[in-house]
Amino acid sequence: MNDVIGQAIYDYHHKVGKHKLWILNQYGPKEEMPVEAYFRTEDDMPDMEWHALNECRGRVLDIGAAAGCHSLLLQERNYDVTAMDISPLAVQVMSERGIVKTIAADIYRYQHEQFDTLFLLMNGIGLAGTIEGLKLLLEHFKLLLKPGGQILFDSSDITYLYEGAEKPTVRYYGEVSYQYQYKGKKTDWFNWLYVDEHTMQQIATECGYKMEVLLEDEYGQYLGRLTF
Repeated sequence: MNDVIGQAIYDYHHKVGKHKLWILNQYGPKEEMPVEAYFRTEDDMPDMEWHALNECRGRVLDIGAAAGCHSLLLQERNYDVTAMDISPLAVQVMSERGIVKTIAADIYRYQHEQFDTLFLLMNGIGLAGTIEGLKLLLEHFKLLLKPGGQILFDSSDITYLYEGAEKPTVRYYGEVSYQYQYKGKKTDWFNWLYVDEHTMQQIATECGYKMEVLLEDEYGQYLGRLTF
């Protein structure tokens, strides 16, 4: 695996160089992804993330935890939290930062334990990639949830990207292709999903979940809870 993001997180944690992490997309110029965002403290987090942290309960699985900023806060609050990421280097950094329970794994292949809360912030549910991928992910999550468990996630409506242009007709407009670049290395192109509230509600219902919107803002971002 070309662990580009993990290397950026590792280097930042160990204060190695001052290289930038870039996000390339297919709708505009490349953008810098500030690596320090993965290390932000509670004071640097928006209200939506505070609210999500406050809604956690029971055993928590922080999926796509990166450098573990949310897991650290939950651990400080005495939650039984496990931080998961597909990047071995990111998981190493989380352990070095003091997170007790970490897992380096692909969420789609993981089904060893069950949790009361599946936690996916920073649009973590976007790892589904596509609408069809979202359905598969939500079905897989049923294996990981204890009875009465919940999925906490945030996402957004990215209609604004198409202002002055027509939305795609061959795919859902929230399916976006990205590529990360760091120190001259690139990931393969991959899909990331931004799903608007209405569409998410439809998919959730189709997959047998009840969806509740806990918080939303004027920019089309929202915090949701799924239960089944």
